[in-house]
Amino acid sequence: MNRIDRLSAILIQLQSRKTVRAQDIADRFGISLRTVYRDVRSLEEAGIPIIGEAGIGYSLMEGYRLPPVMFSREEATAFITAEKLVNSLTDSANGISYSLAMDKIRAVLKTADKDYLEHIDDRIEVVKSNRLPELGFQHNPLQTILNAIAAKQVMKLDYFAYYRQEHTNRLIEPVGVFYLDNYWHLIAWCREREAYRDFRFDRILDICATETQFADHHPSLKNYLREQYKDKKLEEVTILVDKEATLHLGEQKYYQGFLSEDETPAGVEMHFLTMSVEGFARWYMSFADYATILKPEVLQNRVKAIFCAVKKKIEKF
Repeated sequence: MNRIDRLSAILIQLQSRKTVRAQDIADRFGISLRTVYRDVRSLEEAGIPIIGEAGIGYSLMEGYRLPPVMFSREEATAFITAEKLVNSLTDSANGISYSLAMDKIRAVLKTADKDYLEHIDDRIEVVKSNRLPELGFQHNPLQTILNAIAAKQVMKLDYFAYYRQEHTNRLIEPVGVFYLDNYWHLIAWCREREAYRDFRFDRILDICATETQFADHHPSLKNYLREQYKDKKLEEVTILVDKEATLHLGEQKYYQGFLSEDETPAGVEMHFLTMSVEGFARWYMSFADYATILKPEVLQNRVKAIFCAVKKKIEKF
């Protein structure tokens, strides 16, 4: 990445977050802190109102906004593919929200790129899973829940308890959401049961935020899941995948304990918590020529062993 592109990317990163540490910028672009300071100084000299606080990080002055972001043809194609996946693999309300966002992205594309996307739009298709559940209500619960998590608001939940086959009304403190095996799940502290509970979206009849706030003493979603499966010895896995290859991983990554991903100049860093190093190793082998295992070493060694075994069998031909 040349310096001009990096300066633009740093500016976008600053606008996307309230505060960004110099170390975060250095890690993302693979540069030294000295180079970060020099780049920030260049942005300031160009008239960008950057506020720097020692020990905290950089932020943009309130009210400053970038002009519309221009996407490359490759980035726009990735958005189109993601739209197909969202529409087919998640609930309809979430799909509508994503499609509306896509319209805004199309609006800032060059005419030639708009024509290109219109041409390939019907050349990409994702077959909808027959197992995908339909939600029992019209509004999008995901955004409602995420807003309540950010605002630390207690939520009122109308839920169908499958194991008891009955409707229940509860007050909950939302902790986080994750997508697994075609279902969205909400982890929350149930005030009625005085315990953490896993609520599946397709069994939520209604949910809304109340005016009551709760103290943020809950563990992060990652720590909660780790604690839940501590007897199963979860392994933290980080792999670096070529950007083009990530489009083909689809929902399979969720079956492997996908947590998050970060885009870097070298590719996409994907983070997992897996219960089976063996299972993850064999899934990884299906796209190993497009990815690198960053950690753990036990996974690297297992993949090497599988590769050697395969090589011996091939050499017998």
